[in-house]
Amino acid sequence: MSTSPSMAAPLRPLMILRLLAGRGVFRVGVQLMAVALLAIWGTATYGEYANAWGTCAWLVFLPTAAEKAALKILPRTRLTTVVLAGLTLRIAATPVVVLAVALAFAVVVAPSSTATLYLASGTWSACTGLLMTLSGLHRLRGRPALDAAAFTVVAVAVAVVTTMTWLSGWSPHTHLLILVGAIAVVIGCSLSALPNEWLRAPKPDRPRLTRAFGRSTVLLGITELLDALTLSALFLVFALSGRMVDSGPFHLALLAAGVLCSLALYQLKLRQPSTSVSLRGVGGATGRARAERLLRAAEFTGAGFAVALVAALLVPATRQALLTGADIPMTASGYVVLVVLAVVEIAMSILLIYAGYLVENTDSQVLSSTAAAAVIRLAATVACALVLAPPLGAVGGFCALTLGLAAEAVALRRLLRRLHHEPRSARASIFRSTSHK
Repeated sequence: MSTSPSMAAPLRPLMILRLLAGRGVFRVGVQLMAVALLAIWGTATYGEYANAWGTCAWLVFLPTAAEKAALKILPRTRLTTVVLAGLTLRIAATPVVVLAVALAFAVVVAPSSTATLYLASGTWSACTGLLMTLSGLHRLRGRPALDAAAFTVVAVAVAVVTTMTWLSGWSPHTHLLILVGAIAVVIGCSLSALPNEWLRAPKPDRPRLTRAFGRSTVLLGITELLDALTLSALFLVFALSGRMVDSGPFHLALLAAGVLCSLALYQLKLRQPSTSVSLRGVGGATGRARAERLLRAAEFTGAGFAVALVAALLVPATRQALLTGADIPMTASGYVVLVVLAVVEIAMSILLIYAGYLVENTDSQVLSSTAAAAVIRLAATVACALVLAPPLGAVGGFCALTLGLAAEAVALRRLLRRLHHEPRSARASIFRSTSHK
């Protein structure tokens, strides 16, 4: 199939800055909301809210899996664009509809229950993911300004609802339910701006096309989904180990890291249509070679961090400073350590995000490798968290995250080498060609 030039055309620099500003305002607004709510509710109530938020954060990636598939596949198609766009919308909207129905039932039956709090948090996450997918489709059809407008409006809504929570003393339940209602209105407006033929697109008449798109959606989305499940699992570890109070500081540090990583990932998504075209076919070897260098850098960083952590735990003075008791608020020195760990985790995350982005946009064979590496990261992070979180609290959680990223880098680089056996001479020439660009 021929490639649609309009969908593969790169965005102008000023538009990219405008889009980054829109998402940036949204991300910063959510982070400031978290700080304000901690001051409003106190550590106990905020810890319950943060645990619900963190546990359900992975649901944002259920709808965005379809966006990743659309950004990769639609620029490579022309005749099936309308059908695949309609399929993208159906896949992205399904989890939101299911969660919204469950939330409505919970609000009627038990509006103040823990289940309602978690369902409201999960619905917010899924709605955020659906709005991201709708914005991605708007960018593909040449209307990227709607992306920036949508998330700017949601950022304003977050600020208004947070202010009302401060003035009126709203509970976490009320706060989340009103946020869900606000983003639902923005989603409705974004849907109405899509072409009617996309909204009413028939189901593909070729089962093979549906299966191929579905496979790409699952494999492209499962990496981010597993990464989010990894974070959610850490909140469960805090709850099970009696360290619920550490959910608050961990959540705040995670939000700060998430802002930078999300903006980095979003910038890559803005370039994904043109990247998908350039890394298609023989260009894939260049992308994989660049990804291998990034993964090797992440390996070295992770190994150095592991050595530093072991050394810190072996020295009595630093070990005593790191150890914290359950239900004891974190000290100022603990927050300093948490910030340092967040910086290391951000650096490694960005390396892996870019490496995975290059690999995923080459061919479909590598998608199983990225998914397998994400599974390894999940297992490694949870295993490390079970050991480190009980004695170290939020600091142990970030240590587990960093060690899990290192395990993912090691696994992905070896899986890629096993899957693609480029001769050494070919890899050397690729490295030379990429270093001159």
